[in-house]
Amino acid sequence: MNLKRYIPVAVLVIGLVLAIYFDVDKLLSFKAIGENYTTLKNFIDDQYVLSLLSFSLIYIISVAFSIPGASILSLLYGALLGTFVAGSLIVISATIGATLIFLAAKYALQDTLKKRAGPWLSKMRDGFNENAVSYLLFLRLVPVFPFFVVNLVPAFMGVSLRLYFITTLIGIIPGTFVYASIGSGIGYILEQGKTPDLSILRSPEIIVPLVALGLLSLMPIIIKKFKGSRTA
Repeated sequence: MNLKRYIPVAVLVIGLVLAIYFDVDKLLSFKAIGENYTTLKNFIDDQYVLSLLSFSLIYIISVAFSIPGASILSLLYGALLGTFVAGSLIVISATIGATLIFLAAKYALQDTLKKRAGPWLSKMRDGFNENAVSYLLFLRLVPVFPFFVVNLVPAFMGVSLRLYFITTLIGIIPGTFVYASIGSGIGYILEQGKTPDLSILRSPEIIVPLVALGLLSLMPIIIKKFKGSRTA
């Protein structure tokens, strides 16, 4: 057995264990953020480019290691950098992090899956890849599925790296800019060391448009099925 193929997965698991050990949830809590908000703002003012690179690296690591807290980081970056800069930085960083975990899963498990896949899994993979763009955009656009799950499923379905990268980059744009926009409005609250009310993230005004975009991405599949039934 070639153990080298499992090294990327092992690295990700170790990263997650370290995140749990160092209690990253506390570091990414609004209380901790509020206490360090002014320091972060000063860091941005003094070292703008370095701060962007640092924030990008932190986001890449959080996504690649599937560390809980990416949503909090999105809000924080929105508060610190503004909607456009934060949204752009998050989209690029999240896409890179997601691609890393995708490659780790694909590299380590694709041969095993091919050997052990039954007819039903092979059929599922064929169906998924036949309409991969629509399915991938749907998974990205609808904020129901855990981000790390959406990063792994395409690897199991045999999706190409190029297609995965492009659909991830495009698919996360709407949700990312929603979070960055909300974050840009809570900077004052964080500066006071208070916890903002994030119930708006679960409101219909936020969820419904994203779900509608997700369903719109499935329209090519629906049209294809409809034409197929008409032809039959």
